[in-house]
Amino acid sequence: MAAFAFEAVYLARHGQTEWNLAGRRQGRLDSPLTDRGVHQVHRNARLTSREPVDVIFASPLERARTSAEAFATALGLTVQLLDDLSEVDHGEWSGLTDEEIEFGWPGEIAARQRDKYSYRFPGGESYADAEARAGRALASITRAGARRPLLVSHEMIGRMLLKHLGQLDREAALRLSHPSDVVYCVGAARRISRLSFDRAAGSA
Repeated sequence: MAAFAFEAVYLARHGQTEWNLAGRRQGRLDSPLTDRGVHQVHRNARLTSREPVDVIFASPLERARTSAEAFATALGLTVQLLDDLSEVDHGEWSGLTDEEIEFGWPGEIAARQRDKYSYRFPGGESYADAEARAGRALASITRAGARRPLLVSHEMIGRMLLKHLGQLDREAALRLSHPSDVVYCVGAARRISRLSFDRAAGSA
């Protein structure tokens, strides 16, 4: 078992966006935070301000960068952008709904469901690609000397970050969800928990 390089790692997702609400895949494209998304981010920032975070790293995509700035304000820190924290590239499916994808690529959504880890979006990435990026991101953060970093990113790359940090198998990692109103914490024992205002963190 590889040594855990951190005292704790905190993982936050960007707030809800307009395309989240509309059911459109974002990938490397962006859409603005909704009012609810802004509220989620500020709530999460207040929650995380009670934790001993020593550095903030964020995806450079606008929805994550905007969210990370709220955490930075609450924590009195600055945001460092890290390309490897970007969301999985959805390639030609970016900006489309499932109905539009099924029309343009009949049967491909079902094909992806049969092998979600290895399936590569047309012109984009797979979860396998994202797992490699997640590993690179954590290695970069380790080299930067972070002990209690907060990572502000996205749901799909977040699953692969949690896979590495929690030493999960593929199936367990792919079953995880990361709602926009949840901040995860992975401690040195590799236990994944959720932050809460009453400190009654539950296992993921």
